[in-house]
Amino acid sequence: MSHPAHPELARTGPIAFAGSPIDRADLIRVDPEALAARMDWRAKVLLLDGLLPQIGEDGMLQWGTLADVDPEAELVFLGLLEEKACFAAVPDDGATGPAYAMPRAWAAIQQLSPPDLAIYGGARSLVDWHARHRFCARCGSATKPAKGGWQRNCDNCQAQHFPRTDPVTIMLVENEGRLLLGRQPRFPPRSFSALAGFVEPGETIEEAVAREVWEEAGLRVRDVEYIATQPWPFPSQLMIGCYSQTDETEITLDVEELEEARWFTRDEVEHAVSHARGYEDDGVETAFTAPPPTAIAYSLMHWWLEKTK
Repeated sequence: MSHPAHPELARTGPIAFAGSPIDRADLIRVDPEALAARMDWRAKVLLLDGLLPQIGEDGMLQWGTLADVDPEAELVFLGLLEEKACFAAVPDDGATGPAYAMPRAWAAIQQLSPPDLAIYGGARSLVDWHARHRFCARCGSATKPAKGGWQRNCDNCQAQHFPRTDPVTIMLVENEGRLLLGRQPRFPPRSFSALAGFVEPGETIEEAVAREVWEEAGLRVRDVEYIATQPWPFPSQLMIGCYSQTDETEITLDVEELEEARWFTRDEVEHAVSHARGYEDDGVETAFTAPPPTAIAYSLMHWWLEKTK
């Protein structure tokens, strides 16, 4: 299991969608006979409603058996949990919209424990990829699962396709004890978060941080530092949390990307983060609404508060 780059981050609690208790069991994935031997009455199947988790009255993920799955459905092997093989069925359709357009998914993930959230996140990313990649990107022919669902093969042109993860930098920008935070038009009122953007081909993480901050806020950053990562299954991204500093303060806003960007003091950030976590409810309106604890932006803000004590 990986550990955060900075000890201060551990005080925020586990990063959502990370830390799955499932053993991915690669040696079983690549061995068709070993995998087939695991597909018996002891095997567990994660019950999903499309891409949504089925949650029991105890607030935990619900598991069934292979008998609960349509015999025609594609199955992916998630790994081993307490020595039992775990699977998930690929739904008919993959995700069609961004994360903020999925209120039922947001409501569901608030209920799950960290281990269950990590299991669900990994399974969701994998089955969603299968649902959206049933045809070969090279020749357009139908593909079929291989290696327990961690690959799809095209028999027509022999191409092999693998689940993708898109890297996204998400970064704090500090200037003399203040943080730069922004809000997109789709955010709820008063909500601000760290700036973020996809890493483009041919650039490093540090270059992506510098480019995104320059493009969205017109600020030159320095001393980019990696903090931690978070798998984000909407649909399948790796959020790369970073910290940077700038000597500039005048914001030039990219109105195509951001509705607003502002500098916030440490006290303002601390107050908002305390309210987001439920640590504090003093009846005083916060300067902004912080991201929820399931978002790595929240963890980054908490890390910064610990760092600047």
